Amino acid sequence: MNATRYDTISFLSDYGTRDEFVGIVKSVIADLAPHVRVIDLTHEIAPFDVRAGSLALARCISYVPNGIVLAVVDPGVGTARRPIAVSVGGGRGVLIGPDNGLLSMGVALAGGADTAVVLNNAEYHLAAPGATFAGRDIFAPAAAHLCNGVALSDLGEHVDPALLLPGVVPLSRTENGALVAEVTWVDRYGNCQLNVGPDEVAGFGEHLNVEIAPVTGERVVRSMRVVRAFAEIGGGVGLVVDSFGMLAVCVDRGSAAAELSLAAGDSVHITASPDAPSSSKGVTTPVTLRR
Repeated sequence: MNATRYDTISFLSDYGTRDEFVGIVKSVIADLAPHVRVIDLTHEIAPFDVRAGSLALARCISYVPNGIVLAVVDPGVGTARRPIAVSVGGGRGVLIGPDNGLLSMGVALAGGADTAVVLNNAEYHLAAPGATFAGRDIFAPAAAHLCNGVALSDLGEHVDPALLLPGVVPLSRTENGALVAEVTWVDRYGNCQLNVGPDEVAGFGEHLNVEIAPVTGERVVRSMRVVRAFAEIGGGVGLVVDSFGMLAVCVDRGSAAAELSLAAGDSVHITASPDAPSSSKGVTTPVTLRR
């Protein structure tokens, strides 16, 4: 046994909440480790979208408590892809999920892997009537047993963390004087996060030309300002420094995704605006109030 016992499992998946998948996984955990609190990070990752799951995990990882992170976006379930557990932070946390790149950004942002195992010790699995629900049969039991103090090494064979599949991280780049970015995430409000931080556009001036190149639809160009709050946008569309420190294309109390037909994966080109509007002070008109 291991002296380390965990009391929290932070759970992310593409299971959704219409079906019983999330409830079953949490029931397995409650049965095996009733002392554990399960935090639902999200279960609304688009089905099979490993990259979206990886990015969501990266956004969460700095805020989850010490303990287990259970992440399941697993289109290769039942195949030769490996179920894995990766220790980080000197044992303060363990990330559990499929070896398909899903865990890689979370592991990196948690300081890198200490050690990793393949979850191939059937003693710590549930009997499986089929091979397509590893969340129930492999990942949830592994998480629960770790919370009960079972050593990571008991769950399966050690594997070199350097041999785990990496994630796909979209990086911005410069082409012909334009910063070429990508929409990495569209939240439920229609805010479109880019893979660009405010420092990357600091030299472009107050007003930027943002060319939207959606996969479907026509290209459009909008002039935008970088602001700190949605209300500062005023009318139209702006670039807000979002809660994760990245730039997001936003509409105040509206959906930028709907207005600009934007979706995750779409390309956005940012340049300095040569015809930015001048900072007019406006016109003052005297007004007399009468009864």
